[in-house]
Amino acid sequence: MRSVIAAASAAFLTLAAASPAQAFVDSGPIADFFNQFREQAIPRETVRYTGGEKPGTIVVSTSQRRLYYVLPGGQAIRYGVGVGRQGFSWSGLKTVTMKKEWPSWRPPAQMLKRRPDLPRYMAGGQDNPLGARALYLGSSLYRIHGSNEANTIGSAVSSGCIRMTNRDVVDLYDRVRVGTKVVVKG
Repeated sequence: MRSVIAAASAAFLTLAAASPAQAFVDSGPIADFFNQFREQAIPRETVRYTGGEKPGTIVVSTSQRRLYYVLPGGQAIRYGVGVGRQGFSWSGLKTVTMKKEWPSWRPPAQMLKRRPDLPRYMAGGQDNPLGARALYLGSSLYRIHGSNEANTIGSAVSSGCIRMTNRDVVDLYDRVRVGTKVVVKG
């Protein structure tokens, strides 16, 4: 069944790529649908959680490369994440201040200084490095966001943002509200 869906998806995307509907396929409900069938780098699961944070809190363990969404009853949903590479990791307390679906991306000045080859702006879509969803953390440059590079999940490769598969970030996005507390631990 999965191979039939994959073949149909590939055929649809090939046809859609040649049409003006491309923007609709790159972001939005159709892109969300196709992301459901992508391989999970590290499967999410509900686990026992004894960290002490209140339900509804996001806890990121950069050393474990896992994100926990705390549930009632001593449980949490555990997701695999990519974290900041050496020199870009951080810890602290933040709050989700904004949520965006298929966000556009403007690399910060510090990143452009390191990587002048980057585009100055990218519209939201499948090729955008922020992926399907983004949770903005306080007034910082950091976000919890999707990624189209599932092979980076479980690694320390980012410039400080917390990366998730698009499938997982959509799941988390639907659970989280603006104002959610985010605890990032080393």
